[in-house]
Amino acid sequence: MWTWGADAVGSLLVIGAGAVLMAAGVVWKGRAVRPLSRVRARTVDARQYHRRLLRSADEAIAAARAAAGPGEPAIVTVDDVLRVLDERFGYEDVPPWQAGTALRRQFERAGCARDCVTDAYHRTEFR
Repeated sequence: MWTWGADAVGSLLVIGAGAVLMAAGVVWKGRAVRPLSRVRARTVDARQYHRRLLRSADEAIAAARAAAGPGEPAIVTVDDVLRVLDERFGYEDVPPWQAGTALRRQFERAGCARDCVTDAYHRTEFR
């Protein structure tokens, strides 16, 4: 005659606990409290794009300052900002006028006129 051993009872307890957890998951299935909204996603994307554009301008300025020799002005170009945007953030098709606008803003904010030179004010496609 077959008897219930400790291994059989333990296995049944584990299988039973799993079945209870699966049933609870079906009853109380999780869902997003706020479903994904296209408008909110576009807003977040635009905000991130703007921050990354300004960050790329800051990084281009910092790299130009680091590359400049002692007593030399740092040369920061719009192409440097575009390169940082592409390499670091993966934005390949950024209009140069947007990169130029970001570079001008960060150039003025960082007080770069005393030790930097830029083409952001002189390129004609920004006007």
